[in-house]
Amino acid sequence: MGSVLPTLLLILAGVLVGGVWSLHRQGAPRSAVVITALLAVVATVGGVLWLLPGEG
Repeated sequence: MGSVLPTLLLILAGVLVGGVWSLHRQGAPRSAVVITALLAVVATVGGVLWLLPGEG
């Protein structure tokens, strides 16, 4: 289970990046694009940080 969550977070990040691109191309409000992009960044950072070795 240890490697499943970061994998899911990175998959989610990829889906969100695709959503950002789609929203941008469709002319969605800038706030929707920015919020979706921020969620993609958070998911990416979370997935990468989860994979880094740490305490525990």
